[in-house]
Amino acid sequence: MKFKAFLTENGVNLLERRFLPALDKMGKICHLFLTRDHAFFLHNLLSGDGIQCIAQFHKETLFDDYRISSQNEDRIAFAIDISILQRAVRSSVSICSEFGGGGSTANRLQIKLVKKLPPNCTQPMPFLTFETKGYKSAVIQDIPISKPLSRAQVLELQTALDMAQDLPQTLVQVPDLNQLQNYIDRMKHVGDLLNVFISKYGDLHVQVATTLIRLGTEFRKLPVIGEQAVAPSDEQHLSAQSRSERAVLRGDAQSVQVSVKHFSKSLQCHLAKPDCAFYGILPQSACLTVIFQFFVPGTRQTDKSISLHCRLPVINPG
Repeated sequence: MKFKAFLTENGVNLLERRFLPALDKMGKICHLFLTRDHAFFLHNLLSGDGIQCIAQFHKETLFDDYRISSQNEDRIAFAIDISILQRAVRSSVSICSEFGGGGSTANRLQIKLVKKLPPNCTQPMPFLTFETKGYKSAVIQDIPISKPLSRAQVLELQTALDMAQDLPQTLVQVPDLNQLQNYIDRMKHVGDLLNVFISKYGDLHVQVATTLIRLGTEFRKLPVIGEQAVAPSDEQHLSAQSRSERAVLRGDAQSVQVSVKHFSKSLQCHLAKPDCAFYGILPQSACLTVIFQFFVPGTRQTDKSISLHCRLPVINPG
């Protein structure tokens, strides 16, 4: 089992400034899953508890001279502490800048899997090692990782990953994540459960309700991807609650109940600086899905080399 690559300057910038800060908000520990063509950061795919987060990068997006081999179809997976990884990347960038006079980090920051014998231990332990080469010296940082997953565990992880790629039949585009975050921050003080309604008309309605108070907000006529429908004109005078209930009965909408904490946590993915976000509910109200879209810099074309999405577990299907 071998893995070795050089982090490109673009890869360092993506991880240090965008994705690792976002992924750290999802949870302390994640699985780093490496294949022949991709690198995945996966939260909670095996535990089935809490919000699932899937970040996928094509290998050329992060790495140069990418080499991987294993007896499991060249797939390697292990658990790693995101905060430690983030500190190592940040430290390596600082070292590269110091030794290189602020030049490019490309071809100077190597990452590889190794086994080493830690002090006071009798058995070698696995590490993800960063080696930063300067002009006269090299700095090595060892990040402790879990024992690499077995063949059966990798298969289980791959199966969970394949299942997590299912898309809702209707997705609505949310124009402003910061505005949505502000609303959710207020709702946190009201209750722990959030009712989410999504319609084929392009409506997104979120609400916290208790026996004493009901607080919600609605986004209407949002851009829709997938199945669409035209909203009845004779219902425009009704409240958001009434319109939502009628749309669900007609089969033009779905509603689910999720944790306010989970919903708020998913919004922290704005740290990865996506260009837009889409919300949708899987058939049978299996989960609430949030898909973050990234554009090729300077264009409105989707960057297919990067993807990020979250799956929020449903507490009470609507």
